[in-house]
Amino acid sequence: MWGNGDSTLIISPYGKKVLIDGGEPDQNILIPYLLARKIKTIDYLIISHFDSDHVGGLLEVLKALNVKNVIISKQYENSENYQKFKQIVKVKKIKIIIVSADEPDCPKKIQIEKNLNFEFLWPNSKDLILENPLNNNSIVCKLNYINFSILFTGDIEEIAEKQILEYYKSNLKVLNSVILKVSHHGSKTSSTKEFINAVNPKIALIGVGKNNKFGHPNNEVIEKFQNTRM
Repeated sequence: MWGNGDSTLIISPYGKKVLIDGGEPDQNILIPYLLARKIKTIDYLIISHFDSDHVGGLLEVLKALNVKNVIISKQYENSENYQKFKQIVKVKKIKIIIVSADEPDCPKKIQIEKNLNFEFLWPNSKDLILENPLNNNSIVCKLNYINFSILFTGDIEEIAEKQILEYYKSNLKVLNSVILKVSHHGSKTSSTKEFINAVNPKIALIGVGKNNKFGHPNNEVIEKFQNTRM
């Protein structure tokens, strides 16, 4: 029975490499995949949160490849993976960029190159969620390229989706995206109708392992997307 993992590689029109999350550790998948495509440098590595199925593979990437910048949010809960991460970036002297939706000393948008940027929409330090904090305070970011967009949601659950909708209630269009990377591997704990409607995606992507032990994606979540005009 396989587990789950999230990882997305973006190669920009001018050749910049952005890697978002990295799946499970020790799966011998991510680094061979990158090297097979002659990718030895990552310009921006975004860690949505420090659960092993998102950051595990990235710890190996940080050790093995040339990573120029790492993007994380402020960590309000210590974890073994976060401690490992800090040791690696200290030894390799990798630049860390801390992002936030609301803190003035943290960037909310990072320009990758002409016409391509990332907006960081969550977490919000004033609305930190104590329930399942690693998942619910995941980075939620939006890739913008001309008229194309992707919303990445980490592992946020229903409680975070509701707070995000409340936070952006005066400007819900900021969530609109062509593609939605569905949160938490299509778990029933996420993907409320209200959140799906606010994002209004044309395509929904769900990252799961074949025959995974969690039963993801949940059938009710699949039905929600099937019943949404996309």
